[in-house]
Amino acid sequence: MKVLMFNAYFQQTVNESPLEHYRVRLVKIYYYLEDDSIAVTEPVVENSCLPQGKFIKRQQLPKDDRGSTWHWTDLNLGTDVTFYGKVFHIYNCDHWTQAYLESEGIVVGEPEEPPADPYAQTRVPLQYTHVTQSDFDRVRQFMTMDRKVLRFHAIWDDRSEMFGDARHFIIHFYLVDDTLEVREVRKQNDGYDPFPCLIGRAKIAKNPFDVDREFPAITMELSDHEVKDYFTPADFRIGETAKINGRPFLLYSCDDFTKDYYKKHFGVTDFEPLDVEPPSSRGPPRAHHSLPPYDGFGSLDDTRENCLHLIPQPPKTDVVKFLERDGQALCYLAKLESRHPEDERRRFIIYYHLNNDTVSIDEPPQRNSGIIGGKFLHRIRVPKKGEQFVQSGTIHHPQYYTAADFAIGAQIEVFKHRFILLDAAGCVLDMVREMWGNSVPEETIASLEVNQERKMTKIRPSE
Repeated sequence: MKVLMFNAYFQQTVNESPLEHYRVRLVKIYYYLEDDSIAVTEPVVENSCLPQGKFIKRQQLPKDDRGSTWHWTDLNLGTDVTFYGKVFHIYNCDHWTQAYLESEGIVVGEPEEPPADPYAQTRVPLQYTHVTQSDFDRVRQFMTMDRKVLRFHAIWDDRSEMFGDARHFIIHFYLVDDTLEVREVRKQNDGYDPFPCLIGRAKIAKNPFDVDREFPAITMELSDHEVKDYFTPADFRIGETAKINGRPFLLYSCDDFTKDYYKKHFGVTDFEPLDVEPPSSRGPPRAHHSLPPYDGFGSLDDTRENCLHLIPQPPKTDVVKFLERDGQALCYLAKLESRHPEDERRRFIIYYHLNNDTVSIDEPPQRNSGIIGGKFLHRIRVPKKGEQFVQSGTIHHPQYYTAADFAIGAQIEVFKHRFILLDAAGCVLDMVREMWGNSVPEETIASLEVNQERKMTKIRPSE
């Protein structure tokens, strides 16, 4: 999106004011080339007491009563444009706008300086011509120290008292008026009420009890006449204890601005933070939450998700893989390795589903075998041999069977049932090469190739 940006101003008439007759307000005109729309915004000026920001929202602005709108060819430096009755004088633009206008064959005018605002000139602070008689000047302190705050990290260790604790606080010392506040560092589930401000911003006396004995402290509060000494920046040092309103705060760290301030005014260079938490106060190590033993119901992924969430959620799946490989499976013929003679003639079809790496087993029914065929194992991820789940515990990250493990002649153990792969479908070799390539062991590829050649040699004599 290409946008032309022009700097402009307009004069706003001020009625019934003896101090000013008009104001000069600076704006920025944005012209959007994609739809010939124009937006006018006014930069926000601090303490202007004027509603500033978006002046005219983006739209096509009418140029005259005949229905024509303003075009970018009408905008140039030194020209006046009228938007809804207000006259804007364009005095400058950015470099990209100037280069674009010149590339279109338009002669760009010379940049101008906007006129000064008469009222803004009256607000410019006057330079003091007198010399301050003393080093302390409240006006100078306000002008130089406004918004400058010293920040200390402190700890109040009250464990010697009943129900006491070591609590962390942040002390803010405002240089503009020598006031301070103490704010508590909140921790999650710490058991304290949510009152982050322990001491509100105020001038705090070093010793509020150091007053005349005749002062009626029961009925009157302390004022500047009774307090002899307040806290100053010289009273705070890293490693020292500051007693604020009777509470001892140990300062153990500060921020970078505080370090620079103390280097410049006090010559302090040692800001090594303290280790304020002894090992005994840090509490026991965080307990490791382990999953309960696998009970055999459902899959391990279901058990893990049910333990990690209060409301049971289904296991997360790879949606892209699930959609791309939906309906695709590798088909193998296998027999059951068993000591029972009736299992010798049993044959099984093992399906390895590519969309979610699950295995299902079907047993084709055989006539007069005495065994009812059908579904032998529903679709489920099968862990490898040696990582089967036992009743006394569980394996959190087992290794499951993949397509690389299904080689002709290999033994696959499925929940204490051992199967030996005898044959594979004709498309298995091509699908394994296409999807896994070099990541499949050579033994698996070789077994599939030998099996494919063996089936081809059986077909050729019949041809």
